Amino acid sequence: MFVLAVVLAIAPVVVASYAYVAYPAVLWLASKFRRESTPSVSMADWPSVTVTLPVYNSAATIRHSLDGLLALDYPREKLQLLVLSDASNDGTDDMVREYAGFGVELLRAPTRRGKTAGENAAVAAARGDIIVNIDATVAVPPASLKALISAFGDPSVGVASGRDVSVGNEDNLSAESDYTGYEMMVRELETRLGSIVGASGCFYGIRRRIRNADLPAALSWDFASTLVARRQGFRSVSVPSAVCVVPRTRDVRFEFRRKARTMARGLSTLFYCRDLMNPLKYGGFAIMLISHKLSRWIPYLLLPVSVVALAVLAVGNGIAAAVLAAVGACVLLGAATIRFADSVTLKPFAVTGFALAAASAGVLAWIEALRGARLVTWDPTPRTSITVR
Repeated sequence: MFVLAVVLAIAPVVVASYAYVAYPAVLWLASKFRRESTPSVSMADWPSVTVTLPVYNSAATIRHSLDGLLALDYPREKLQLLVLSDASNDGTDDMVREYAGFGVELLRAPTRRGKTAGENAAVAAARGDIIVNIDATVAVPPASLKALISAFGDPSVGVASGRDVSVGNEDNLSAESDYTGYEMMVRELETRLGSIVGASGCFYGIRRRIRNADLPAALSWDFASTLVARRQGFRSVSVPSAVCVVPRTRDVRFEFRRKARTMARGLSTLFYCRDLMNPLKYGGFAIMLISHKLSRWIPYLLLPVSVVALAVLAVGNGIAAAVLAAVGACVLLGAATIRFADSVTLKPFAVTGFALAAASAGVLAWIEALRGARLVTWDPTPRTSITVR
């Protein structure tokens, strides 16, 4: 019984250590034996591109978003700008129509059906060979679109993902920037070894012919895009020069809700495409998918059982009792950080609050995924509008 309790208590730490430390270390070592190649595309070769912008009730920011799209450096005759409105009712659609003279098109859903349903519908309206999805809350520098599309000069590439750069004041969510930078590093290593296993929902492109079937509305196209591409024999890459500037969320509580929803949809997407985790059929891609995605999410599933096991051990073991007390202190500190988010600036506190929000969101995501919740519609995460050049 004691051994079982110890195993259960440390299981989340062991799995997380593999996912966040050992796996990137193995990627780094393996990448040293691979030669990097960056295909280039001449101006005459630029493919036609459809940029999609999913929105819902974005009247406060939609003009800023559209001005950013119009500033993209890409041959205008080969660029289609398509706004996907999820039945917005705050005047967003009327504002989009004001830009019709600049070539901006509106595809409005008659009722709220969610972002994925809008992206499904966009395929029929898209004229580009490449479909690029851009989140309405981010800023894409003008040169980033060409950088992203250049990756498709390699015929083996089916999906190209931009490099997220989290920006904002040094506040309680500075830990979010650290995690974003870490994630981009892992994707670059995976690219060197062949393929990433998930694209950035903020800025990614996919060959239109790969999107040959609709995705269930409760799943996520940014994650599923790399999986669908792999099934069809394509690889997916991260493009470091295709920068996407992501303003940090205004409050860790907004970040909690975003993470819970994103992870729950990610789990549902992974279950839906679970055959891709078979190493016998998909080789290294399956191992990377398990290591990068499933191994990061499993600790949240084990966390409640781990805490109970630690509590049982603490009854008769001083070390376990001390660990449990430390965990409790971190939870209280994290909760205080979240509660007084506006006034917390010290990074150790910020990291604790971010970790608690992430852990809570992870546990909630598993609950939602296991009970089969269909998280279809979404409310945009509040972010500070920024302008890039």
